[in-house]
Amino acid sequence: MRPGASIRLPMEPIVERVRTRLLPALLTAIGVALLAAGILTLDGPVDAGGTALGSSVGASPPASTEPGPSASASSSEGPSSPASPSVAPSPTASATADTGPTRVATRVVVPALGIDLPVVTPPEGASTYPLCDVAMYIQELAQPGAAGATYLYAHARTGMFLPLLDASKVNDGAAMIGMLVQVYTSDDRLYLYEITEVRRHALTLDDALAATTPQLWLQTSEGPKGTPQKLQVVAMPLSDGPADHAAAHPAPHPVVCG
Repeated sequence: MRPGASIRLPMEPIVERVRTRLLPALLTAIGVALLAAGILTLDGPVDAGGTALGSSVGASPPASTEPGPSASASSSEGPSSPASPSVAPSPTASATADTGPTRVATRVVVPALGIDLPVVTPPEGASTYPLCDVAMYIQELAQPGAAGATYLYAHARTGMFLPLLDASKVNDGAAMIGMLVQVYTSDDRLYLYEITEVRRHALTLDDALAATTPQLWLQTSEGPKGTPQKLQVVAMPLSDGPADHAAAHPAPHPVVCG
């Protein structure tokens, strides 16, 4: 190999590679492969932009949590009125990984910021431009309660993750430290997390890929079309407990962002 030549991993399904077989030394290369697949690209509007994360590998959630986009071709820019979660988590000792039934995230709530969004899987994997009025998750990574990072992302728009971006601009997001995040799942559970870190201008997924303990990552974009940097908010688990079925299964109404 000539000096200066780089090694690129082939683009192939990486679920087992990420979780079980790849050595830590390869995590950076995986991040490069995800970047090449469009995981951290951005192609958003000027009003704080949008994220373009996603994945094409991993188990799909139940049909009720995987709707296709509506026929609308424009984004919903009006303010939303997120409902308060109807069920509080019952504290347990489950701040570590569990072996419960297969689950996927279905709803994310940050009460202090007025964020309350259904969570859906990217219907077309990594090629899916993030839909509006919902959050999405990276399928290659973990789900709540499992070892590893649960990674949720949404546009920085009104009624979506814009409050995260706005808060990050004040004292580097210091006011968000200690805020609670609630994530509901398809098996009627409510997971409670505490925000511990705000990462501005992020360019990689390396630390999320390397995570071996349960944790939550929220991501949104930081600028208009062509801005590569992302805002990442990291939260650690506190507890989990049963949730009302209706609270855990909000009706998503995704639209294709204009």
